[in-house]
Amino acid sequence: MVASNTIAPISTSTTDVVVIGGGPAGATTSTLISQAGFKVRLFERAHFPRFHIGESLIPETYWVLKRLGMLDKMKDSHFVQKCSVQFVSQHGRLSEPFYFTDHNTHECSQTWQVVRSEFDMMMLNNAREQGVEAQEGVRVREVLFDGDRAIGVHVQYEDGRQEKVLAKVVVDASGQTAMIGNKFNILEKDNDLKKGAVWTYFKGAYRDVGRDAGATIVLQTKGKEGWFWYIPLHDDVMSVGIVKPFDKLFEGNRDHEVIFNEELDNCPEVKKRVSMGTRCDEFHATKDYSYRARTPAGDGWVLVGDAYGFLDPLYSSGVLLALRGGSVAADAIIEGLQIGDTSKAQLGKWAVDFNTGMDRMRRLVMEYYNGFSFGKFVAKHPEYKGHLTDLLIGNLFNDQVAEVFGPLDEMQAAMAASVV
Repeated sequence: MVASNTIAPISTSTTDVVVIGGGPAGATTSTLISQAGFKVRLFERAHFPRFHIGESLIPETYWVLKRLGMLDKMKDSHFVQKCSVQFVSQHGRLSEPFYFTDHNTHECSQTWQVVRSEFDMMMLNNAREQGVEAQEGVRVREVLFDGDRAIGVHVQYEDGRQEKVLAKVVVDASGQTAMIGNKFNILEKDNDLKKGAVWTYFKGAYRDVGRDAGATIVLQTKGKEGWFWYIPLHDDVMSVGIVKPFDKLFEGNRDHEVIFNEELDNCPEVKKRVSMGTRCDEFHATKDYSYRARTPAGDGWVLVGDAYGFLDPLYSSGVLLALRGGSVAADAIIEGLQIGDTSKAQLGKWAVDFNTGMDRMRRLVMEYYNGFSFGKFVAKHPEYKGHLTDLLIGNLFNDQVAEVFGPLDEMQAAMAASVV
C-alpha cells in the first residue's frame, strides 16, 4: 500500500472559553469559569508533572484555593506547613520573625511550601474534576483574530492533527511565553528590577525546628548585592538560590556551580546551613526582567499570570498573583458571558485594583533593594508591624496597608540624610 501524502484537513470546534496554559493562573481561571457553568477547553504544551521554580506560597492564596476546592487537598498533602518568614542581614543578624498566626489567628495564616511540579499537577487535575477539558502535549500555534477581536486558537496535537477551536473568550495563561503580549508588543520591562538567579537543592541541610520549621528565610549577601532564599520542602529537601543583578551574577561567563559557590562565600550563614547536607539536584539558572503588560485585555482576550506580568520573587508573591489575577479575571469573564459583553472594557475591569496591589508589593521589593531594614523599622514603628505583615502575607488589596509607606519614606529619607 502506498502511503498517502494528503494533508489531513484542519477540524473546527467551538467552546465558550479557551485557556492557553495549565499553570496556576490557567488552572484557576478555567476552574472558576467552569464552576459557573460555561464550557472551557485548556491547552497545555508540556506534560505534567513538569519542573517549575516558585515553591513558597503566601497566606492570602488561601481564599482562592478555597474557591477552587483545593483546601482539603492541600491539607491532606505532604507539603511543608509555612507559618512565618524571617530576614537575615549581611552580618548574619536575624530579624524578629514575622509569624502570620500572631497577626491573624484564622487558619488562612498557615500556608505551604510546595514542590511546584506536584502542586501544579494537583491544580490542573482539580480543574478537570470541575469540568474543564484540559489537554496536555498540545501546542497553540496561534491565537485567531477577526480584526482586533480574538475568536479562538489554532492548535496542533502530538500526532500531527490540527484543530481550530473557536471561542467567545481566549485567556492567555502561557507564562513568560506571553503569546498575546508578544504578538502586540505590549510587555514593558521594569528596568529597576533586572535580576538573575542560580539555585539548586540539598538533602539533609540544616532545618529550624518547631514553629520555625517551615519558615522561608531571606538572607542578604555581604555588601547587600544579592540575597539567598532558603525554603524547606518535604522529603528533607531544601531549595536554596541566589538572586542578584544579572549583569553581576553572570559576568565572566562562569559556570553556574562556580557562581553559586562564590556567592555562598559571600553568605556564611547559608554556607553553614547547606554544609550539613548533600546537593541532590543540578544547578538551575534564569535571567528575569520584571515586566507588566500595558493592558490586561482586549476584545475577546485576557492576560493572566506571568503572561500579564512578572514581579521579582523576593516576597514569594508569584503564585498569589497568578491565583488572584486568575480569579478576578475569571469573575470578569463570567459576568461578560452572562451579559453578552466580551469587550476589552469588560474583560479588563479587574486590572485597576489588581495593579494597585501589585504596585504595593513592588514598592516593598524596591525598599529592600534600597537598604530597608525590617528590624530597624519595626523597632522604631512597632505600631506598623501589622501592616508589614499584611504585605508579607499578600494582603495587598486592602487600602489600609498603604499607611505604612509614609513612615517608611521618612525613615529612608533620614537614612539618606545621615549618609550625606
